[in-house]
Amino acid sequence: MAEIQLLSISLFFIVVFLTSFILIQIRLEKYIYRRIKQIYDDVSLLESSSFTSGSVTTDMKTLTEEIEKFAKDKKIEIDTLKIREEYRKDFLGNISHELKTPLFTVQGYILTLLDGALEDKSVRKKYLQRAQKGVDRLIYIIKDLDLITKLEVGDLNLERSNFDIIELIQNVFDLLEIKAGKKKISLTFDMNYDTPIYVFGDRDKIQQVVSNLIVNSIKYGHRSGTTEVSIENLIRNKVIIRITDNGEGMSEEHVPRIFERFYRVDKSGSRKEGGSGLGLSIVKHIIEAHGEKIYVESVLDVGSEFSFTLEKADPNIELGTVSEKNN
Repeated sequence: MAEIQLLSISLFFIVVFLTSFILIQIRLEKYIYRRIKQIYDDVSLLESSSFTSGSVTTDMKTLTEEIEKFAKDKKIEIDTLKIREEYRKDFLGNISHELKTPLFTVQGYILTLLDGALEDKSVRKKYLQRAQKGVDRLIYIIKDLDLITKLEVGDLNLERSNFDIIELIQNVFDLLEIKAGKKKISLTFDMNYDTPIYVFGDRDKIQQVVSNLIVNSIKYGHRSGTTEVSIENLIRNKVIIRITDNGEGMSEEHVPRIFERFYRVDKSGSRKEGGSGLGLSIVKHIIEAHGEKIYVESVLDVGSEFSFTLEKADPNIELGTVSEKNN
């Protein structure tokens, strides 16, 4: 009898213990679930994707992994935003500098004329000519900005055709001969190209690319230096055009940013040479609009090499022009 009573008491305590354990477990899980659900909800306010699209897990390992992934993704986003903000500040500072210099120049000459110099014919003509140069520079910058905008949004037609890249480069040499001559810089090929090399692209835009790169090599080239152009077969249907100079060059830190709009290696704020500050950015956009690549290698006080690829002309296609939208 005593044994039965003892067994009943034991069973009672076991039932009570199990019931209490289950109730406590359920309450704890609900409490933890609510807390974790609150974390999911709070995180989802910051997450553009559906962080809570799946089931809410109370497994701490899985939760930790998800939170760590979220934190890593957010860090990348924050770093990207910081880089963009720095780029925005640099861009606004640079464009402000590029625009205000010719604007202040024009304003200065006009105010001088209005203050009395207008009556002197010789001074009037000289100041108006200088003001016109400032206006021309403003128009030059705005035209280049307009071209870059069209290239970026795909609102520019490429008139592709087969043309001789050797002839095009020689034309650029002839056009820039006087400019190069002022610094006694020699414009030359790396060898004699006796036969034409036909490529497929927008002739006018590629001429602008070659011209901008050679002007850049002259601008930062040493007096009595050399700018050399070479054309090599890259793969079966590609050629690579290299423009190499023995000028100032630049340190490694500047190379990744050299194609940014208005980016200057010289941070002094002065600009010894002319130009809109958009030449290299235009070059990059034109080459990428062709679906090609551009590369740069540079060593400070040794020189720079800019190179870009172009598609070879198909010998089975007759010379002609193909108009296409840059997307």
